[in-house]
Amino acid sequence: MWECKGCGHRTSLRSGTVMEGSKLPFRYWFTALAYLSNTKKSISAKELQRQLGHKRYKPIWYMLQKLRAVMGYRDSKYRLEDEIELDEGYFEAPSKSRAGKDYGNGDKIKVLVAVESRYSDDHDPKKHNKPKEVRYLKMKVMEKGAKGQAIEQSSQIIDSKARVVTDGHKSFKKLPEVIHEHISINCFNRKDTSEVLPWVHTAISNAKRLLLGVHHYVSKEYLQNYLNEFCYKFNRRYFQENLFDRMLIASVSNTWYKNRYKNG
Repeated sequence: MWECKGCGHRTSLRSGTVMEGSKLPFRYWFTALAYLSNTKKSISAKELQRQLGHKRYKPIWYMLQKLRAVMGYRDSKYRLEDEIELDEGYFEAPSKSRAGKDYGNGDKIKVLVAVESRYSDDHDPKKHNKPKEVRYLKMKVMEKGAKGQAIEQSSQIIDSKARVVTDGHKSFKKLPEVIHEHISINCFNRKDTSEVLPWVHTAISNAKRLLLGVHHYVSKEYLQNYLNEFCYKFNRRYFQENLFDRMLIASVSNTWYKNRYKNG
């Protein structure tokens, strides 16, 4: 702790970081960052609890949620540019009742998915099996029943000068109001969709496989955090060993989480 001689205000090494207010050792935080950055997929809170030898599950789970929220905040500083594929995906994420029981496995959550992809002279479609190369990705959970969310969210994650391609769904009818160029192509089957939006549906499938394989169950309230992690790693897939340093910088350089994180 440090104390100001003038006013007597005290501060600690954790102040202003994602670790502020936490009683977990620094070693736990660094270990969690290492697992999140070094694993291609992810790590569950239960597995991390076992690796750390900690008695309680909830503090470990809460720590991981904070770090995933950091990832989302870091990516929110950037917008997708140039050529964008845009569509909506549906994820299974049951919400909980007041009694703590699930409503059911049939609860589908709509997620807006935008992928920055483009045709390139250096791109080899035979090697990558797709006509375009992919760059960056964003996923945003949308509230059920709210109208105009797709357009509002699109304006927040996509640059207004971008060229956006959609599959002709009516949700994007008013997209030209916020985007410079909108190309709507009607898709009548899965093959057409794969040709028009090759990377969007690949990203959705990979995210679903990750959530099912590693976490098994993700609640509606925290789905966005898990998607944050997926997008953060995807957007920095070439950072390799430098990803740990980038995540550490993001975790200690912001005072945002008290206002932005749901339970912070």
